[in-house]
Amino acid sequence: MSKEYIRDKHYKIIGSIDTDSSGKQIGYDAHFSRVGEYDPKSDRTRDSHFSIVGTGNQLSALIWRSVD
Repeated sequence: MSKEYIRDKHYKIIGSIDTDSSGKQIGYDAHFSRVGEYDPKSDRTRDSHFSIVGTGNQLSALIWRSVD
């Protein structure tokens, strides 16, 4: 599993994205709360309530939306 950190313009970590061996990604905000997941097989992003947000990987947008 790999982890990518998302940072704001001041280099403060605002979230992270974990990628597992199948390519599925899970996004977390700065408080380690799950904001959504992306499944490359279906090419869909779902939010923390498992509702479809859209096609393609939109985890970064979900993380930015969670910023206070």
